[in-house]
Amino acid sequence: MKQIVQSVSAGELRIVEVPQPEPGATEVLVATRRSLLSAGTERAVRELASASLLAKARARPDLVRQVVNRARTGGVRSTIAAVRSRLDEDMPLGYSAAGVVVSAGTATDGIRPGMRVATASVGHAEYQAVPGLLAVPVPEPVSDQAAAFGAVAAIALQGLRQAEVGLGGSVAVVGLGLVGQLTVRLALASGLNVIGIDLRQWTADLAGGGGAVGLVEAGAATTEQIMELTRGRGVDAVLITAATPSSEPVARSAEIARDRARLVVVGDVGLELDRRRFYERELDLRFARSYGPGRYDRAYEEWGIDYPVGHVRWTARRNIEAYLDLVASGRVAVDDLVTHVFDVENAMAAYEVLASDPRSLAVQLSYSAPAQPSRRAITIRPRRNSVSPRAGLIGAGNYAKATFLPALKAAGWADDLVAITSAKGLSARHAAERNGIAVVAPTAEDLLARDDVDVVFVLSRHDSHADLVVRALDAGKHVFVEKPLALTQDELDDVTAAYDRNSGHLFVGFNRRFAPMVVQAKKVLEAGSGPVTIAYRVNAGSLPDSHWYHDRRQGGRVRGEVCHFIDLASWLVGEQPRVVHAYGSGRGEPGLEEDVSVLLGYPDGSTATITYCTRGHRRTSKERLEILGRGHTVVIDDFRSLEIDGRDVKRAPAGKGHQELLTHVRGVIAGNAPDKLELEASLGTTRAALSAIAALAGIQEHPSRVPAQVDAETSVSAGFTS
Repeated sequence: MKQIVQSVSAGELRIVEVPQPEPGATEVLVATRRSLLSAGTERAVRELASASLLAKARARPDLVRQVVNRARTGGVRSTIAAVRSRLDEDMPLGYSAAGVVVSAGTATDGIRPGMRVATASVGHAEYQAVPGLLAVPVPEPVSDQAAAFGAVAAIALQGLRQAEVGLGGSVAVVGLGLVGQLTVRLALASGLNVIGIDLRQWTADLAGGGGAVGLVEAGAATTEQIMELTRGRGVDAVLITAATPSSEPVARSAEIARDRARLVVVGDVGLELDRRRFYERELDLRFARSYGPGRYDRAYEEWGIDYPVGHVRWTARRNIEAYLDLVASGRVAVDDLVTHVFDVENAMAAYEVLASDPRSLAVQLSYSAPAQPSRRAITIRPRRNSVSPRAGLIGAGNYAKATFLPALKAAGWADDLVAITSAKGLSARHAAERNGIAVVAPTAEDLLARDDVDVVFVLSRHDSHADLVVRALDAGKHVFVEKPLALTQDELDDVTAAYDRNSGHLFVGFNRRFAPMVVQAKKVLEAGSGPVTIAYRVNAGSLPDSHWYHDRRQGGRVRGEVCHFIDLASWLVGEQPRVVHAYGSGRGEPGLEEDVSVLLGYPDGSTATITYCTRGHRRTSKERLEILGRGHTVVIDDFRSLEIDGRDVKRAPAGKGHQELLTHVRGVIAGNAPDKLELEASLGTTRAALSAIAALAGIQEHPSRVPAQVDAETSVSAGFTS
């Protein structure tokens, strides 16, 4: 399918061919008919992408701080690699469209194939995988052209709802671009007295033609006109829909508002304000967030959990519904706002018009993709002939692009990368172009069916790992899966059964075992005998609420990250733990605990304590490992320095072992190295991580569920053994 993308680093626009997206259970696959270019938003995005790196930094100081903090804890080299990877991405454009439903996920409600829908959050592509709650059925009288305004109109409507002005009240709309014009029309349909204000005469005239009073901003003269229109009181609310770095629109709004009025910021404007103006009239300054409640909420958008109408009357979906109903009843008209329509094949011309024609208000793209798409691979380059193991990758996220693929190529796999796939397709195409991968496969199923793929690297979200491993093994492939191997004991049992009934190798991404400093430390420890005591401190750092690690379907940070540290401790001891204790902060559900301590006891008397904390100072190194025993003391600090018995070891290179692990994988598949010990350790690590989750939940494990090495009289529990 065709999709419009923009380079994050240079702002270059392209129409690229990508596989159609594969919708999830809570998503709807839509064949697009019309999509709307939001003039203000897309101009701003294009300008920022085209700006210099310094200009980008000035525009987003919050991201600069994140980069600096990461460099302090994770190292400059890895941070630069991550930043380069982000800047080297293509980003999709568009967020307001309309089309026809091709298929609906099993967890969607009220959506069926063949239904016309208005869509939000995805846009300029022939096919869209849309969150089910953001695919809204279109009433029969509403054209595709009008339906494509749905998401943008919901933004305007949410601003009006924040204003809380009743029938007969007065509002001023400052900034009469597309969102401003829609706000004017929706306010008029709500029975309000509307004044539209802009710097341009033609936009003021357009607002006036719909029934509002259109004014060209002229300072004191405009204020006087507004006071005359409102009987000297000022307006009940001001909706600021302008897009400018200047703070003047908000400052001016304070002068035309009545005492205790509401000012609602809808557009992207400056906020360097004089407190006195707001204090003297006790003005209420508010912000409208996108389409309405539910936007940016993972439970709403990704899980498909709606808010009860009795508690939240107007959600993002219901705002779009309200707009569509107003158009269907004839109370709101928008067709006259459309200034240009281009076929998607000519999308570059649409953006040129947007940039060059000051009167381009609502520019739309039209599509003619078939309602039943064909699933086909995208060829990026001719395939090379290779006698080595040929690789396919499932997943093309930030980790895959910034860390894994560079390590994979450094380990000798560069000429053997045959195919890649990802959930949405665009990220897979980008990774293929940048890494010389021959083919972008439509789905994981298609990739697993390829005869020219011998090894499958699973780099997708955690909840897909176990299922993909089983399917890949059953397809006759060798499999490498990033940790975690499984999120539940049942998943682990399925993986073990699949491995036993097939002949393929199975590897898990516990790369720290192969870090040069760990290899050096293990040699020293293996020369002695007796138990060791391990203290592993991890300054993990906090994650934003929007991060996918907070999605319970992905298993949380204990299953997804702490497993790394359990694995390394057990690898250094040389055994699997007999006892697992775990204690958490008690905040939130046990499976999503973020601040935990895990105590591991081993059959030889060794112990390991893993302290995983998200609240440390950002300048503190991320990982510090101390091992005492067998006549030695070993300290590894963030895999950048190694100290043995008080002396720095200079000959051990830094790094966390990604390249070394992938070199080992290649050797095993070629028959040059054994892998049984590594896999047994990975299975034991996964059992121990699951036991830690059970301990946090206070669940005593059944004896058959504990690690294989656990004594028959011992069970894993929340801090005790029996």
